[in-house]
Amino acid sequence: MKLVTILIPAYNEEAVLNPCYQRTVQVLRSLTGYYFELLFVNDGSQDDTLTIIRSLRRLDPRVAFVNLSRNFGKEIAMIAGLDYAQGDAVILMDADLQDPPELIPELLKYWEQGYDDVYARRRSRNGESWLKKVTSARFYRLLQKTTRIPLQADTGDFRLLDRRAVQAVRRLRETQRYTKGMFSWIGFNKKEILFDREPRAAGSSKWHYPKLINLAIEGITSFTVAPLRLSSIAGSFVSLFAFLYMLFIIVRTLLFGNRVGGYASLMAVILFLGGIQLLSIGLIGEYLGRVFNETKHRPLYFVDEFNGEKVEASTPRQETIRRETS
Repeated sequence: MKLVTILIPAYNEEAVLNPCYQRTVQVLRSLTGYYFELLFVNDGSQDDTLTIIRSLRRLDPRVAFVNLSRNFGKEIAMIAGLDYAQGDAVILMDADLQDPPELIPELLKYWEQGYDDVYARRRSRNGESWLKKVTSARFYRLLQKTTRIPLQADTGDFRLLDRRAVQAVRRLRETQRYTKGMFSWIGFNKKEILFDREPRAAGSSKWHYPKLINLAIEGITSFTVAPLRLSSIAGSFVSLFAFLYMLFIIVRTLLFGNRVGGYASLMAVILFLGGIQLLSIGLIGEYLGRVFNETKHRPLYFVDEFNGEKVEASTPRQETIRRETS
């Protein structure tokens, strides 16, 4: 029988872990012909998340967990889970039950038909403000226009990945991660299913607007250099305008002489040019900062323990290779 890993990153999710486990297990009872592994990744939680995961493992041997050494963020927690997942397919879902476990049979159905990436697209987003819905739609539209990669709009991390898709994502080890874009970048045979996203079962969202803005910046700078090109184009137009204006000033001075005045227009031009320059420098700084982070070649994460056993502070890739060859 095939082994399917259900990967659930968790950060301060003590209020929803037990309901998440119960609903997921209830769905798994109706599925025959598969072995299941429920892999939780504790991303440095400060509450009783790890304690609850340990208790679930004592009750159910299908439960496994990776405890990271600190909070690295959901993007890193997902790649850590993919490194440790042993299934022939991996289903990624959130612990807050906004991704309904009842869709697991449908994900598996299309996987059996030969699809490598079965992703769930949100038909509706209950429990979210209109501002978040509008900004999310605008972001996906902007990102799609600035990259050649076909991206899936209104799609989160809830999906099934075949083993070869998992191995492809694992090869992408950059520190500045936008995993939703990576799922699109690797290609393979994809299938879309629709679902209505539910409100959180309990607790509060960890994705506040500053984090969402940072994620949007990661997405744009990870998959397109369009901002740099736009700044270059804008700089070219401004330079052309400045050159033409300079010629106009010279001709006017030669014909009519020098007149005192024009302070307001001069300041407007100076401030405008200064703003364009600062914006361009800021864009270059964003990309340069990412180059700086990548050149350090630091491991993406460190694991404190795996299934209750302490893990050596070797690189995650070495840990995975050692586990697969043992």
